[in-house]
Amino acid sequence: MVVRDRNKHRQNMINLERNMGREAFNEGAEIMPLANYSQLAPHDKRQAEMLTDEAGDQYWAGNIAIGTPGKTFLIDFDTGSADLWVPSVNCTSSYCSQKDKYNPATSSSGSHKTGSFSIQYGDGSTVSGPVYTDTVSVAGITVKNQYFSPVNTISPSFGPQADDGILGLAFPAISNLGQSPWFNTAKKQGAVKNGVFGFKLAKSGSELYLGGTDSSLYTGSIEYHAVTGSGFWQIKGASLLVGSNTIIDSGTTIIYGPPSQVAAFYKNIPGSEVYDSNAGFYSFPCASTPVNVAFSWGGKTWTISAANFNLGKVTATQCVGAIAGQDLGLGSNTWLLGDSFMKNVYSAFSFDSNSVGFATLK
Repeated sequence: MVVRDRNKHRQNMINLERNMGREAFNEGAEIMPLANYSQLAPHDKRQAEMLTDEAGDQYWAGNIAIGTPGKTFLIDFDTGSADLWVPSVNCTSSYCSQKDKYNPATSSSGSHKTGSFSIQYGDGSTVSGPVYTDTVSVAGITVKNQYFSPVNTISPSFGPQADDGILGLAFPAISNLGQSPWFNTAKKQGAVKNGVFGFKLAKSGSELYLGGTDSSLYTGSIEYHAVTGSGFWQIKGASLLVGSNTIIDSGTTIIYGPPSQVAAFYKNIPGSEVYDSNAGFYSFPCASTPVNVAFSWGGKTWTISAANFNLGKVTATQCVGAIAGQDLGLGSNTWLLGDSFMKNVYSAFSFDSNSVGFATLK
C-alpha cells in the first residue's frame, strides 16, 4: 500500500514538472526515487454513481461504460490522479484474467491515437498501453472522445483487486496522458452544468455525485477552502498538532504526514510505538484508541472516529493507527488525507471555485 501510494505521487510530480515546471512544486517537494517492496438530477446535468466498499475500506469503486455499445467496468475513482485506464483484450497476463477488458474492435466510437501510456511501479512491473479516445459514461453522464489507455500490461498489485481500472479526478497538470481528465471533459462538453463533484464514503450508501453535491447526505453548509497547489486537490493551513498543507486523495487508503510530525503526534498517545519503520506505521494500545483526533482549517473541527483511526490489531493488545509518517515527495510540510479521513465527512471538490469543501454527514 505504501509503495503504491509513494510511486503514484512520484509519477504525479514528474507529470507536474513536465506540464507546469518546477516552480509549481511545494517548498521541499521533490521527485522521489522509485520505491520497491524491499523498501519502504439528469435535467440539471447532475447524477450520482453508487459506490461499493472494496477490500475492507481500502477503496470504493463504481461502474463506468466505455465505447459504443458501452462496455461496463468497475472503477476506482481517484482524486489523486488524472488519467483513465482499463485493461485491454491484449492484456493476457494472469493479473488481467479476472478483469473486464476493452476491445477497440467492438466499439464504433473508439479511435487509436499516437503515443503511449506507461507508469512504472516499485516492484518492476508496469501499467502500460496505447492511447485511445472513446465515449465514456459515468452515472448516465456521457463524454465523447475521452482520452484513456486500454493497458496491455498491469502491475501485480492490481491483479487481486476487484476493480478493473482507475478514473482520475485531479487536475490536468498531473495527467500522464497530457490530456483533459474525464470530469474536466464532461464540463467542457456541457455534460455537467457545474464543475463540482462530491463523495460520501461508508460501509454502505457510498456515493460519487457528479455536477454538484448531494444535500440529502449532509447537514448544514459545506465549508470550502481554496486549492493552493497546482495539479492536486491541495488546501493550506490544516492543523492536527502543527500547521500544514494537505492533499485530499480518495485513491489513498490512509493518512500520511511528514515523519517528524507524525512521530510528535504519536508521542501524545500513551503506549504508542513504531510498528513498521519503513512504512511509517505506529501502533497504540487498542484499549485506548483516541477519540479526539481531528483536522481543522480554521473553521469547523473534523474528527476522525475511533473506528476509522484504528486499522486493526497487530498483537493481542496493540492496534495500528491510520496516520503514517512517510515522505511522498509532495513537500516538506504536506499531509495526504486519504479515505481514513474522508469516511468522516462529506467531501466536495470544485473546479469552478478551485476549492475543496467538507460538510457533516447525516
